[in-house]
Amino acid sequence: MSSKTAGQRRRPAQERAKATREHILDTAATLFGERGIPNTSTNRIAAEAGVSIGTVYRYFSDRGVIVEELLRRLLETIEQRFTQQVFGLSNQSTLDMITGILEVLAEELATQARLVRALVEGVQFYSSGIPEFEPRLRLLVKVMVIQILGPGDDHEYDVMTFVLINTCFAAVLRSAALEVDPQARRESIRMTARMITAWTESERISNVA
Repeated sequence: MSSKTAGQRRRPAQERAKATREHILDTAATLFGERGIPNTSTNRIAAEAGVSIGTVYRYFSDRGVIVEELLRRLLETIEQRFTQQVFGLSNQSTLDMITGILEVLAEELATQARLVRALVEGVQFYSSGIPEFEPRLRLLVKVMVIQILGPGDDHEYDVMTFVLINTCFAAVLRSAALEVDPQARRESIRMTARMITAWTESERISNVA
């Protein structure tokens, strides 16, 4: 049984219980951002949240499960925002669509910059207990590639998807860092979007030729 299945002992159905669970997660997110994951105990989370340690353990078997859940919540939000942009900007130019996608993702990460830094420092993304996220993200990006380029070689599009995910994730993550001011973030995102657009346009011309 995975740590995720065993650790999340129950997903409460009642609204009050759900609110308590989210409050614990929100408190942990703040503390992890301020103190780092290694320096934040479940006892500290319980005290700051104003609940008993037993209440914390009712929903999360240990600190690692809290970290996993915060990472899952962050990635699901990113996936949601990405999906909205891919399908919401389909009638726009490639540059506008890619810029829009990168901007909303950078904005989302920037608002949680301290937590993101703590998670990056304390978690190995691909052994986090949520391996289902990457295939879903690959599918979304591949849909975007097909949307931009039209039908093409499936393997080549898989490689392009891999490159785009790594390029965009690195650009967004770096631009959303605490030390980057909003103007520099916008410039970085727009330059990245221009470079990706130029690449996809050259690929489109090659496909036509």
